[in-house]
Amino acid sequence: MARVLVIGGGIAGTAAALALHRAGFEAVVHEAHPDSAEDIGAFLTLASNGMRALAQLGASAAVTSIGFPLTSLRVLDDTGAERAHGPMGEVSDPLLHYRCLRRGDLNTALQAEAARRGVPVRHGARLVSVEDGPHEVTAHFADGTTATGDLLIGADGLNSAVRGAVSPGTRPFHAGQYVFYGYTRAGAPSGADACITMVRGSGAAFGYAVSPDGEAYWFARVTGGPLSAEEMAQGAPADWRERLLPLLRKDSTPAADLVAATGDDLMVTNATEIPTGTRWRSGRTLLIGDAAHAASPATGQGASMALEDAVVLAKSLRDAPDTDTALTLYETLRRPRVEHNITVSGNISRGTHTPSAASRPSDEDLVRLLDWDADLWVERHPL
Repeated sequence: MARVLVIGGGIAGTAAALALHRAGFEAVVHEAHPDSAEDIGAFLTLASNGMRALAQLGASAAVTSIGFPLTSLRVLDDTGAERAHGPMGEVSDPLLHYRCLRRGDLNTALQAEAARRGVPVRHGARLVSVEDGPHEVTAHFADGTTATGDLLIGADGLNSAVRGAVSPGTRPFHAGQYVFYGYTRAGAPSGADACITMVRGSGAAFGYAVSPDGEAYWFARVTGGPLSAEEMAQGAPADWRERLLPLLRKDSTPAADLVAATGDDLMVTNATEIPTGTRWRSGRTLLIGDAAHAASPATGQGASMALEDAVVLAKSLRDAPDTDTALTLYETLRRPRVEHNITVSGNISRGTHTPSAASRPSDEDLVRLLDWDADLWVERHPL
């Protein structure tokens, strides 16, 4: 196998291309959006496991140049009283600190790193179909162009076009909440540096972190049915503020003041997930990231899981004796971990306690899986 087509230039796709390039494969990213800023403003946190995956790609510097670190977690109840405050993640290693950053900034940084390494990213390439043959796979794009390779990676997110070729009956479904995201420099609470605060509110789960330059990043998860596409398209920031504020004003926490101080930097999205057991592979086509295993945002692990995918996929293809075996190895290694995350995150969003059928691999196992110099095939098949 020599040439890999990566569909989707977001976190999963660009990271996969970086990993494949490092493993010695030729990877080309095909992104539907005309530029790297595909996201309208939501932020995310990269957990220590995601930062570890970036370090294995040699891409830490590209990401630590944006956003800001988080090293502790504080929990408030609905009265504003502090119930817990402690370290978060692998605080002993600065490269593995949690990091808070805007999704669009992360996409841009990863794509810039790809360009620096000579990994092509083609924008404006919207996939319309996949033609999977015995010896090659061809992607057909809306502009009439095609691209052919030995393997096609579908990293095109929650509403994946590639998924239609792999698992046509699979649809994302609502996880029981909708989520607000916002930013404000007005009235940002003072407190410990590099700290994220979680508020156990009576009407919403709320969280915020304040950047070193005084900008508050906040989110609110609200239980309820899905917002329609029409509601989200027509809703203005003022509408979302007025929808959220009554839920927050019931409590004596900083949440309501932060939301009230937020201007137009406010958006809302549905919490959505992909069913566990979804098919990831058909012939020479494989789904990764949110296209394969999107989870509700409650655990905050979506981006980090995508970065793990990139490392494990490239290592599987590098180490296994052939492509088919490599893809089987990849799925065997990844499915238990990501499906555990889907279940746990969905339970949080729905307020249920259904146990996960998949066991979560230990942190020690994850470190070995991500270690770039460790041979996955040898570890799974010792002499």
